[in-house]
Amino acid sequence: MKINIKNMVCDRCISAVNTLFKDLKIPISALELGEAETVNLLSQSELTILNDQLKKQGFELLEDAVKTQIEQIKKIIIIEINKLDIDEDFILSKFISTHFGKDYSLLSKTFSMNENVTLEQYFILQKIEKAKELLLYNEFTLTEISQKLGYKSVQHLSAQFKSCTGFNPTSFKKLKSKNRIALDQI
Repeated sequence: MKINIKNMVCDRCISAVNTLFKDLKIPISALELGEAETVNLLSQSELTILNDQLKKQGFELLEDAVKTQIEQIKKIIIIEINKLDIDEDFILSKFISTHFGKDYSLLSKTFSMNENVTLEQYFILQKIEKAKELLLYNEFTLTEISQKLGYKSVQHLSAQFKSCTGFNPTSFKKLKSKNRIALDQI
């Protein structure tokens, strides 16, 4: 039985959900960001218990097809950004429509109506959170970060960074409080 789970955004989420399934003695055959495949069909009472336990850890079951699709969109965006290999000619609309085999304008409209942010804004916010993370780790220069996240220039990254955070990247690095946002809160 395929189960879609909201707010699974990283490997730690997968680990937490895996532990939860084990604790509830629900055998799974597959687990990845946003979805689990159980070995057996679950009863409504098992699904209710599972959902209650997921909610305690900041997750929840997705039963609505629209919500499931939105979570899938979020998942592929997060995965793409985490690869740190976004081409500067990357076109979000083409990427999303190709991945889902659907018209981008329909997907974008549905996303915006349900998330109160456009797909493009969501993509930018995710890239800025990744830039914050990379700045804090101090592994890459700002030039390297801008290239890895698909920006045409450091200036473009800096302008978007300042627009989203109120700080330029250098000032952000000097802050004591880094104001990071959990990926599932974007």
